[in-house]
Amino acid sequence: MVKGNFGFFGKQIVMYSDGKVPAYSDDLTRTDLFKSVLHRFVVQLKQKDSSLLKIFPAGVNEEQLLFLIQQLATYKKKAVIQMHPELEPYFKDKYLLHQFVESFYNFWRNFERFFVCYSDEMLMHRHHERPYTTFNDTVDNLNHLVRKLYRELCENISDEHPNVYRQLPAGFQVGLIVVEDPLDLPSPYTKLDNVNYIKQVLIEPPLIIDPPTNTRTGEFKRIQVNPMDFIVPLEEHEWICYPAQVGELLVHVFFNNKFIGLGTALSNLFDLATEAQLKKKPDAIYLFGIPLYVASKIDSCPTVFFEDTKNDIIVASVPDGNEFGYFGYLKKMMLTLHNAIMMKRGRLPVHGAMVKIELMDGKSANIIIMGDTGAGKSESLEAFRKFGGDYIKEMTVIFDDMGSLAIDNGKIKAFGTEMGAFVRLDDLNPGYAFGNIDRSIIMSPQKKNARVVLPITTMKDVLRGQKVDYFLYANNYEVVDLTHPVLERFDSSQKAIEVFRRGRSMSKGTTSSTGITETYFVNIFGPVQYKELHDPLADKYFTALFDSKVFVGQMRTMLGISGKESSGPELAAKALLEMIKKSQT
Repeated sequence: MVKGNFGFFGKQIVMYSDGKVPAYSDDLTRTDLFKSVLHRFVVQLKQKDSSLLKIFPAGVNEEQLLFLIQQLATYKKKAVIQMHPELEPYFKDKYLLHQFVESFYNFWRNFERFFVCYSDEMLMHRHHERPYTTFNDTVDNLNHLVRKLYRELCENISDEHPNVYRQLPAGFQVGLIVVEDPLDLPSPYTKLDNVNYIKQVLIEPPLIIDPPTNTRTGEFKRIQVNPMDFIVPLEEHEWICYPAQVGELLVHVFFNNKFIGLGTALSNLFDLATEAQLKKKPDAIYLFGIPLYVASKIDSCPTVFFEDTKNDIIVASVPDGNEFGYFGYLKKMMLTLHNAIMMKRGRLPVHGAMVKIELMDGKSANIIIMGDTGAGKSESLEAFRKFGGDYIKEMTVIFDDMGSLAIDNGKIKAFGTEMGAFVRLDDLNPGYAFGNIDRSIIMSPQKKNARVVLPITTMKDVLRGQKVDYFLYANNYEVVDLTHPVLERFDSSQKAIEVFRRGRSMSKGTTSSTGITETYFVNIFGPVQYKELHDPLADKYFTALFDSKVFVGQMRTMLGISGKESSGPELAAKALLEMIKKSQT
């Protein structure tokens, strides 16, 4: 629901502004947003029959409470009582009044808070043309004003200064500068014209959000009708567009502000489109958060995409139900669209991770580890970083989840899609997670399948095109023993294709699946929907891999085996390091 210049979306608050914000801390208390948050806080206290309500001398009086706060924002307790004797009963228990302010401050900070600044074309200097100044004048200034108001209220009640000051982002954790300039969209897509798109993002790390759910279920269905035919023009204050670079493609992601936290998290995974890219027609459009009743009219499956061959665009949609409020729905649909387009261009999608490793002795290797979510791809590479520290000169991530293979003049090259990673907190080395907390977006840390989104590479490395030395399947379900080595090389493309096509894995609970699962090439994000394209591509590329003398095999990470979650990837990393050290390159 949007009201005036702000909106409440579950536990999220979004403030909309043209760049003008209150000048002084006491001005905050006169805003509609402050009054609305205060009202919600009092309602919560009533629901809990909180002892904090005892500050009211004669029953709850929100109007008088607001007036009291406005006075304390400027004057000390003694002066307030002198000017307004009717307020003196509020100070009967000074400690309780202080605790009321503390709880109100915490109530506000428990919201996930987003500031959206519109870069009006009528301005002499548009906000997106001077983003650093804009963020300083808005988000940073509001953070200062909220802290100042909180401290003034506490000090004016207690007549004491605190000894410890905590410089929290007390106002807003995220700032977005958006513009309403027209995007290059074909005529059938004019329903999207009202939506502003993001030019710059500011994040106060670590950003911790708690989306409605933390697992994904089902697949993305290819349908024969365009979702755009069922939607009405999108409202400006309900939607925002994130124009994303997904590999070499441009994908316009239109997200409902109900999911603004998830939409913001895209900035740690996909670079925003450049000015030059924005002048081009997008390769895909994704509507994330359409009304459930609209989704039901499109198809019985809620997560769908359609090929608009006339306009050469793929269009996808997912409903706004809480069960779809998981970052995996956002990211994986984008990668599905990417993979569909790549296959049509003759490339082979790869659900896996790739890293370029250079050792101190001059040896190097470009390694692709293909596997399902939770198979141990990222975890093994992080273990490699940990145990190979004395040997590694440089380690460059090319992709962490999805890439594609291309044949260039008879040589196989690999390309990525993202400059970030979306990984399970439990499967990361704690030192690595905390070492990167200053740029992390953490999701639902208190729940199973807690995740972190963090940047790990650059689009230049993602799109450079790297040769492939090792192409490995991440086997997380078999125990390493004498007949099942950590690293096993396949002796034929037929044997390799058999293992990769079966796509066996032990589920880690990141989706609704449990136990041993089998998925076509461990990739339900495109290949399953386009088997008629993928099968001949797989035969072609695996033959080329063997012809090029690439090491094609499997790596047993044991990540899916109880008790081996850490030692399994570590063993795999050590074996991989030894193999590279013994190689001739």
